[in-house]
Amino acid sequence: MKIAIGSDHAGFKLKDLIIKYLQDQKVEVKDFGTSSEESCDYPDFAFPVAEAVSHKKADRGILICGSGVGMVVAANKVKGIRAVNAYDEYTARQSREHGDCNVLCLAGRKLKEDQALKIVDIWLHTSFSGDERHLRRISKIAKREG
Repeated sequence: MKIAIGSDHAGFKLKDLIIKYLQDQKVEVKDFGTSSEESCDYPDFAFPVAEAVSHKKADRGILICGSGVGMVVAANKVKGIRAVNAYDEYTARQSREHGDCNVLCLAGRKLKEDQALKIVDIWLHTSFSGDERHLRRISKIAKREG
C-alpha cells in the first residue's frame, strides 16, 4: 500500500510520528510536506495529497491540520476524493466500511498521539463492505461530481 501524506504547521509533529509508524509497518509513504512548524496554508498540502490519490499515484491519503476541518474541506474539492475527519475509532471504521473514504484527515491539535495512531491503524486495515446500499450512495456522490 502507498500512502500520500501531508500537513500544515499544526499537524507537522503528528505527521512525522505517523510517517514513522507507517514505515515501521512497511507501508510506502510519500510525504508532501510541510517540513516545519512555520505557519503555512493547509490547501497547499491538501490538494497535492488528494490529487495523488485521485490520479492513482497513491492508494490512500492522510492529511493533518489543527482541527482536521480545513483539510477535509479542501480534500473533498478534488474529484474522486471521499475524505473524512475521523476523530475516534468509530468514525475511522465507518468511513471505510460504509463510505470507502480514501483520505483520512486528523486534528493535530486535538488528538493524543496514541489515539491518532489507533485511528490510522483502524482506517488502514478496514475494508469497504461493498454492500449494495453503500455502493448506491457512493455512486450518487460520484454522479454529482460530474
